[in-house]
Amino acid sequence: MVEWEKVKVGDIGKVITGKTPKTSNSEYYGGNIPFLTPSDDMSVKYVRKTNKYITEIGRLSIKNATLPANAICVSCIGSDLGKVVITTQKTVTNQQINSIVVDTDKFDIDFVYYSMLELGKILNFHSKTSTAVPIVNKSSFSQYEIDCPKLNTQKKIGAILSSIDNKIEENNQINKNLEEQAQSIFANEFLSLDTLPEGWKQASLIDIADYLNGLAMQKYRPTADESGIPVLKIKELRQGCCDDNSELCSPSIKSDYIIHDGDVIFSWSGSLLVDFWCGGTCGLNQHLFKVTSNIYDKWFYYSWTNYYLQKFAAIAADMATTMGHIKREELAKSRVLIPSNSDYECIGGLLAPLYNLVISNRIENSKLATIRDTLLPKLMSGEVDVSNLDL
Repeated sequence: MVEWEKVKVGDIGKVITGKTPKTSNSEYYGGNIPFLTPSDDMSVKYVRKTNKYITEIGRLSIKNATLPANAICVSCIGSDLGKVVITTQKTVTNQQINSIVVDTDKFDIDFVYYSMLELGKILNFHSKTSTAVPIVNKSSFSQYEIDCPKLNTQKKIGAILSSIDNKIEENNQINKNLEEQAQSIFANEFLSLDTLPEGWKQASLIDIADYLNGLAMQKYRPTADESGIPVLKIKELRQGCCDDNSELCSPSIKSDYIIHDGDVIFSWSGSLLVDFWCGGTCGLNQHLFKVTSNIYDKWFYYSWTNYYLQKFAAIAADMATTMGHIKREELAKSRVLIPSNSDYECIGGLLAPLYNLVISNRIENSKLATIRDTLLPKLMSGEVDVSNLDL
């Protein structure tokens, strides 16, 4: 490669291994400083929220562990090995994450982020072939090498890939707004009623939709002459896509258990979640419901299922316990309101377009992610030369 050279991670900037403030001290937690761990969502480019936050006192209790905005964080332990995010504000991580404060005089932050994604694939592969819990300490992490062109070319590569990720994030923000609008309309039309309007009736969740539980997919692996399809499990539903680590199942399973873009999926065991699946064709695993109806529209049964899911989660939080699973009896006890035909059409005219756009944006994001992931190794290796491009 012309004008490319090998650079050690430790030479890109300052490498910082995170630390955890003492969990026994309540004064250290509950502040406004993000405390990033591998259990947070590291499938996005920028970390904008974390599950835990620490106080200024908590931050000061650990020396030399504070990251500025635009630090690049790499998970370096276990099954999450190789996940990468960029901080957006002053942040602290736990000791399972190594981070790089990039020397921006020599390196482009976006380029380094995408380089770490490529390095992350190598780290994750090692985690799958290790019999022990894989750990990459600061010293080992600093010795890994990346291919690096001159700064001007770095910026061009970073800009090309960032333009795709920026569009994905823009769609995500649009969808967040659309979903907030939809929930507001649903609450106004169904939850603010003092009396049941004329022509309306009461029913339950199982009266308006079918909840099909998935299969134990370990029994339905692809045969030697089949190209398998990914298995949709709770992990995939949470991250919105399948990946190289997703299990495979036979495409010859009963068609009812094959999931397509736009299907409503309800995780009823462990993690409570209902969402539109837009990650491509896959097979439905047990502990997930595929929600459908031959009578009612998607906007209707999704809205009511989502409404009760939020109530179940709130009850679990109030009781300070984790709800193991939702039984069908609980679905049967969940009251819904079915509008008159004219009101149903009117409300559907408001909600259906919003949810259709959410699904459309997610499918577009899936296609964009595929383009980015195809370009990524070609750009980061110099196979696609951008040095002469004017950006």
